[in-house]
Amino acid sequence: MKAIIIGSTKHLFLAALYASIGIALALLATGIYFLNARPELSLWHTVELDNEFHYNTKLASFNEYLALEERLFAEVERKVVQKIPANEFSPVNRYVKNSLSDPAHWPQNWNRSYEWPVADAEFGILLLHGMSDSPYALSNVAAHFKGKAHVLGLRLPGHGTIPSGLTEVYWQDLVAAVNLATAHMRQSLKCKPLFVVGFSTGAAVALNHELERISQDKNPDYAGMIFISPAIGLAPLAAAARWQSWIGRLLELDKLQWNSIQVEYDPFKYTSFAVNAGDVVYQLALRNQGLLAGLTLPQRAQIPSILTFQSVVDATVSTSAVVNNLYQTLPEKGHELVLFDMNRLDVNAKMVSNDPLAGLLASINSPALHYRGTVVENISHETTQVQARSFGLAAQGKVVTEGNEQVRALDLYWPAGVYSLSHVALPFGVDDGLYGAIIQPDSHRIQIGATASRGERGLYSVSASEMLRQKWNPFFPYLLERMDEYRLAHMH
Repeated sequence: MKAIIIGSTKHLFLAALYASIGIALALLATGIYFLNARPELSLWHTVELDNEFHYNTKLASFNEYLALEERLFAEVERKVVQKIPANEFSPVNRYVKNSLSDPAHWPQNWNRSYEWPVADAEFGILLLHGMSDSPYALSNVAAHFKGKAHVLGLRLPGHGTIPSGLTEVYWQDLVAAVNLATAHMRQSLKCKPLFVVGFSTGAAVALNHELERISQDKNPDYAGMIFISPAIGLAPLAAAARWQSWIGRLLELDKLQWNSIQVEYDPFKYTSFAVNAGDVVYQLALRNQGLLAGLTLPQRAQIPSILTFQSVVDATVSTSAVVNNLYQTLPEKGHELVLFDMNRLDVNAKMVSNDPLAGLLASINSPALHYRGTVVENISHETTQVQARSFGLAAQGKVVTEGNEQVRALDLYWPAGVYSLSHVALPFGVDDGLYGAIIQPDSHRIQIGATASRGERGLYSVSASEMLRQKWNPFFPYLLERMDEYRLAHMH
């Protein structure tokens, strides 16, 4: 009887195991089918470029990087722009000459690296854009510092050309390019301070640059670091990216190399997103977390002061990771964090299913914070006007306690119909020519931020969620004000 029971149990276990394997394979096959049923890939998804920079490319200077970049764009012209089939011609295709999305319609091609030197500049600004972006991502910040500082906007490898550039990029490529640009700026500025402004992945690369140096007991290169929506942590789902990519390569299904395949209507940002790109950001974030954890307390104190601007609502990077994995680990050294809350008008607050600020309150309300913090929030539930409320270390260096908060009303308001910022909105003002809200009727180029198309779902190749995503920051003047305040405090 015992043997019969054991045998039956064994058979049940094997049956359950085989059933589980069968279900898993069926789900995998279904997932592969739907991923592979997406739109066909275009030239810009499949062409390989030979002149892109990689970490093992032998270059002696940043000027050589620019020369290689020149050959790279000539290659894009030759292999893609001149070979687009007639059925791909569209008034909003960035690779079609004279289309509304042609980068040539802008006074400057922001897909390329640029440098604006100033004779005897008192400081330098190095600008690092995010994943799938181009130097345009920080063009509004660059305009603010133009003529005041020696400015360099770096095009990170894999960017500004064609989306396929992100299928083969490594995080080490981004780091190596930043090393070249930083060395160039340090040499140009001599002993004058260099500040880095990093957006999203650009912030993660800037942080990595300093953590790598500090971990090797080298002096930091930057007088200060300004981060906008920094990629400190991502959702755990990002860890699965390399598996999707690996399966695609194994089965020779090129579409599996992509999380999204869309019309390339944005002149300065890829709208198609390579699976590898997400994995690169994830691996870079892991590298930074490992470096941070390995620093001694004296080494951690060497990290340059950081000023961060972060929306509490961010679908791309983790706001919680910015607070808990970065700021909570930093010793006191003039670090500052500015959080943009959601629009808490009554009608908005009552529709929120999961308050994004709730999970952060325990961290930012601690009386033992070693950094200065600010929340930009509604003055009340009845008004769209916002205020800046301090927490942690106040401007005077005193700990702010409950009932002793410093509050300053700002002459800034939430726009009608906007319930929060987004990951991509923070570095752009309302008057930005591409992502801003001011319609320019005489312009013969695409204006993404001013578009508000409405209709039935499922018709456009661009998703409704992407069209409705907030593209500009109504509090951008305050962001610039805080940048200037921070820079002046760290000019040493």
